Amino acid sequence: MTTDIKTLEPKAIWQNFDKICQVPHPSHHLEAITAMMVDFGKSLGLETQTDKAGNVLIRKPATQGMENLQTVVLQSHLDMVPQANSSIRHNFETDPINTVIDGEWVKANQTTLGADNGIGAASAMAVLEAKTLRHGPVVALFTADEETGMYGAFGLQSGWVQGDILLNLDSEDEGELYIGCAGGLDAGITWEFKGVPSIDSDIALKINLSGLKGGHSGLEINQGRANANKLIFRFLKEAIARYEARLAQTEGGNMRNAIPREAWAVITVPAEEKEEIIKLVEEYEDLFNEEYQLTENKISFSAEKCAMPEMLIPEEIQDDLINSVTACPNGVFRNIPSIPSVVETSMNLSIIKANAENIEIQCLLRSSVDSKKEELASMVESVFSLAEAKVEFSGSYSGWNPNPDSPILKTMQEVYRKEFGKEPKVTVIHAGLECGIIGAAEPNLDMISFGPTIRHPHSPDEKVNIESVGKYWKFLTATLENIPKK
Repeated sequence: MTTDIKTLEPKAIWQNFDKICQVPHPSHHLEAITAMMVDFGKSLGLETQTDKAGNVLIRKPATQGMENLQTVVLQSHLDMVPQANSSIRHNFETDPINTVIDGEWVKANQTTLGADNGIGAASAMAVLEAKTLRHGPVVALFTADEETGMYGAFGLQSGWVQGDILLNLDSEDEGELYIGCAGGLDAGITWEFKGVPSIDSDIALKINLSGLKGGHSGLEINQGRANANKLIFRFLKEAIARYEARLAQTEGGNMRNAIPREAWAVITVPAEEKEEIIKLVEEYEDLFNEEYQLTENKISFSAEKCAMPEMLIPEEIQDDLINSVTACPNGVFRNIPSIPSVVETSMNLSIIKANAENIEIQCLLRSSVDSKKEELASMVESVFSLAEAKVEFSGSYSGWNPNPDSPILKTMQEVYRKEFGKEPKVTVIHAGLECGIIGAAEPNLDMISFGPTIRHPHSPDEKVNIESVGKYWKFLTATLENIPKK
């Protein structure tokens, strides 16, 4: 394996992607990458603007003789999901992404790669700096904090972008054109209480669960992968029921749109039950690996003695928490009846943080049908309300409704057939794209989403296929040359 991605073709994309990887850009920490993009646009002598939401917009005039084409907006987001294996130390706020060429793929060294959406941003940069590429007027729109709530897209002011066609460069299967996506809704669940003292005669154990694949909670929610939060709470329920265990602290997951890969808990048990609890952990490790042998890597589940916590979660709150998490929906809720291969509605039990002072749970609900999203929200509210928790919903956005008669869709289908001798696949995606939100601010935009082949986004297994980046670039540039006239 080698590391110099700048030597890959097309260099126009890979060299810019390498620049992006050198600048830390996890969600909500975009100061450096924003400054880099502003400097990049100004260095080319192009009109460059930012807005209050942290979005960057760069305008490039048409090449000579193509001024009468419709204006194309190349849209990508600047932030990446920060996920790393527990076996390495990586500070996403200060450290660059260490890229690796592994055969036909580019990936990172045990962290997320940021090809979602760094490849899209890099290709927009390549268009902006290209001197021989023929195109009409181009606007590059780099949005902020897409991964944590699409805040940049929500913050767009009507009339700022000024385009006719939007090409969202944030899809992850080369040869597929997306004309619709799911909407989303965030659920926040909290409890208020006071902790109780731990029992002096007990001992404390830290339970660790790791090794899960995780992944994108939209694109890979249908892969049958385990959710670390659901697994560890399944164990906790039995440990409490059989061995008088008490819960002091637990954490699982760290991104609302990533399937939780790891979780841990600190419990106390009567000293005489120590060996039985350790044996139960071993039994659950075997059980988890048997149940998920076809969809997961080897799952590690272990217990080790740790310092005794001073305080515990009150027994009633502990039981309410465990029962509600156990009952909470998770995974695929329904597929689209007319497109059975595509998920319509799903739920990701994303993040749990609980200690003897407070409990916080975050869930991400997705659906391309607003009424089904509302039904799922009602289920979540019902489960946690029965446990006397406070449930709040925020960040709701509707899906992007497909337009099969889109003019740019027909243009891109023709271009793809001409370039590659086959039909592109036209579909919708069970993930949150910014198209619907941007379309609310700019309702006259004709929109398509496409990109190269990326696998396992939002996890340290993320990788992008090298050959597909070349095909994607060829398709993008050919599309720009064939944009309809105004």
